[in-house]
Amino acid sequence: MKKGINVILGICAVGLLFICWRSIRDTEDFDATVAARENVVKARLMEIRSAEEAYKAQHEGEYCADWSVLIEFVKNGKLPVVMKQGLLTEDQMNKGLTESKAAAIVNSGDQAAIKANGLENFRRDTIWVSLKDSLYNYEGFVADSLRYIPFSQGDTFELIACPNTTRSGSIIQVMECNAPDSSFLKGMGKAGKRLIYNRNEEANAKGAYPGLKIGDAGNNWNNNAGNWE
Repeated sequence: MKKGINVILGICAVGLLFICWRSIRDTEDFDATVAARENVVKARLMEIRSAEEAYKAQHEGEYCADWSVLIEFVKNGKLPVVMKQGLLTEDQMNKGLTESKAAAIVNSGDQAAIKANGLENFRRDTIWVSLKDSLYNYEGFVADSLRYIPFSQGDTFELIACPNTTRSGSIIQVMECNAPDSSFLKGMGKAGKRLIYNRNEEANAKGAYPGLKIGDAGNNWNNNAGNWE
């Protein structure tokens, strides 16, 4: 009888150990899934940041707040690439030559000035290359997917672009792109809903954004950094 009880107790102990192990393993798997989703969203946000910064460079310093326009720019836009031939020597730079001055002399076509400054083999030519191939040169990239938050079942990033006045009174162009936790943590069951709720409460207490984002359209301009950086 006593032996039977010991066997039953042993089985119960093993069962409890298994339950504890399973609980820990489930928590680890859940945390790993959350981290994996966050990494995918962060990568997408950084792709959006690259597109916005390229757009700004070619549109009088303004960012884009329209997904259709930004995606069309990604699909068909070009980036300038400077092809370099030759380097300025220390002696040339001591005489006041800079890259821009040397390029201006060469581009003028004044052979006497080119020879006098020793720029016969100096060239700075700008060519235009595909923006999409330059910034997103990997298999499987689809420009139309930029607007969609991964794992969200169709939710789109909130895209903001506007002028803002700094504390010193100057006006700068700013952008912001947001992905709330409630979008990319969808479909993760009760634990996911609990995590979304807890993160939202924590963010509200800190006055922070409950999710992942780049940039800041408010008064905390941050050079388009991600809130995880």
